[in-house]
Amino acid sequence: MPNSTCKVSIIVPNYNYERYLKERINSILNQTYTDYELILLDDASTDNSAELLAKYKNHPKVSHVIINKENSGSPFKQWMKGILLAKGEWIWIAEADDSSKPNFLETCIEQIEKEENISFVYTGSNFMDQNSQILGGDFNKWNGRDKIKVATFPGKNLAEHNLYWRNTIINASAAVFSKNNALILQNEDFLEMKNCGDWLFWFRMALLGKVIEIYQNLNIYRHHQSQTKKGLATGRLWEELFPTILYMEKYLPTISKYKRKLCHASIYRQIRKTKNREIKRKLQAAYKKAFKSNPTLDYYFLKLNLHLSFIPWILTEDRDRLRKK
Repeated sequence: MPNSTCKVSIIVPNYNYERYLKERINSILNQTYTDYELILLDDASTDNSAELLAKYKNHPKVSHVIINKENSGSPFKQWMKGILLAKGEWIWIAEADDSSKPNFLETCIEQIEKEENISFVYTGSNFMDQNSQILGGDFNKWNGRDKIKVATFPGKNLAEHNLYWRNTIINASAAVFSKNNALILQNEDFLEMKNCGDWLFWFRMALLGKVIEIYQNLNIYRHHQSQTKKGLATGRLWEELFPTILYMEKYLPTISKYKRKLCHASIYRQIRKTKNREIKRKLQAAYKKAFKSNPTLDYYFLKLNLHLSFIPWILTEDRDRLRKK
């Protein structure tokens, strides 16, 4: 068993990812930073994940191997289950199908120890496919930020200017966060979500302290294109997105009406691309109800804003985003 105290608790929440578990766990055990415990959780998988995880039960770094008899219904409930078990001051949710560079944890902790009142730190990500082949492309959308290596921002500012527009933390495996801050959120709405819970979690965490961005691709995120398409096609992703935006606006009442309308219209522009007419009509009605606005008029407002974006003082998402100066 690991020591009774440690700096970091690494939580691996798994559901039906038996084929990736060895790669994931090896990427953790090969970390250059070693002051951690490993918590392995399985949410009633229907493959052979439980049998594989049981093999690690007596590993000196493993403190818990817990197999649910029934599925919890939300990955974020598994997050909180692991957080409540954790001994560490810092938490790393290492998703079961992802991987990481060996210096991921060391780099994160090194930056955390340079600052005070840090809520979370996150790195950049490479994407890989289901065969662990690295995919090309600037998925982080840094636009040259990698030249400055690292930046620290007041969390409230980051929430208002970055996280309000989109979830800039590509996936949980890219972040290390404060256990104490996470425990404040143990009864929050994100626990009941299936798609947008992580976005809401990072937003609320940002309001509790500073955020560090590390401009290195130290996380390796396995992108399942079929899952993303399914969420968009069925409309489930959008149904959670509307209340998430409204939740953020409640916590940030200083956001201007102009900026809110731009954000809402950007969402509707994506909804317009939905091919299933029945789902599109359903989402249009949900949009009207949630934002109390005419989606078509909002869409043309966005088009006008984009047309005028050559003017330096016209607000755009990219201009609003915080950058280290």
